[in-house]
Amino acid sequence: MADTVLYEVSDGLATITLNRPEAMNAMNVETKVAFRDAAQAAAADDAVRAILLTAAGDRAFCVGQDLKEHIGLLAADRESGSGGTMRTVREHYNPIVRALTGAAKPVVAAVNGVAAGAGFGFALAADYRVVADTAAFNTSFAGVALTADSGISWTLPRVIGPSRATDLLLFPRSISAQEAYELGIANRLVPAAELRAEAEKVARALAAGPTLAYAALKESVAFGLTHSLEETLEKEDELQGRAGASEDHAIAVQAFVNKEKPKYLGR
Repeated sequence: MADTVLYEVSDGLATITLNRPEAMNAMNVETKVAFRDAAQAAAADDAVRAILLTAAGDRAFCVGQDLKEHIGLLAADRESGSGGTMRTVREHYNPIVRALTGAAKPVVAAVNGVAAGAGFGFALAADYRVVADTAAFNTSFAGVALTADSGISWTLPRVIGPSRATDLLLFPRSISAQEAYELGIANRLVPAAELRAEAEKVARALAAGPTLAYAALKESVAFGLTHSLEETLEKEDELQGRAGASEDHAIAVQAFVNKEKPKYLGR
């Protein structure tokens, strides 16, 4: 894996770190490939019980596409007539978002600075966002004559509502950390100096929790957003039956009766 993305697994927690601080963690091709591979590896690894998405440096979480590289790739496309540059959405961004949103385990994003364009989309693909008080968000796409990608046209309206999402997409602007918290983009707002410790605390607490139940909760919420109440009730019945038959549920009930802290097995 390229050193533009760092990947580490420790005690059930997979930490993915975007590592191009000198470029504000912009997505060049090398980084996109490494990020995609890391996200897919974390999602598929049964030993990973939670995923923490972080970024190096203190200026940016990720500013999206590396436009300096992008200019050269577009010029090469014009010469060859291939149009291959924009296949990055299908080949890189979509698999990253699918891996994070579809992971049968909780995903926590630690947003340390600017999250713009695809970087904003990646943060929204996480289940829980711990945000530094110095961070900011920007949809950015319309500012460079592009439409939405990285799942943001699906995630953003579900977080803040379609009207506000359309406003931010049509008129890109910097959203402060405080406003992001008020809009519901940030789940937890912390001083910048405390971000990594707080995000890791949250992620490790989730990794130690009932991960099968967390996976079912993710599935249930995603299902409910696009289905009727009756269909969602059926889905809840299905998922609750699965959760109720798990070892984790039996462990939790016994621990409750014994007034002990449960030790979950993820099965």
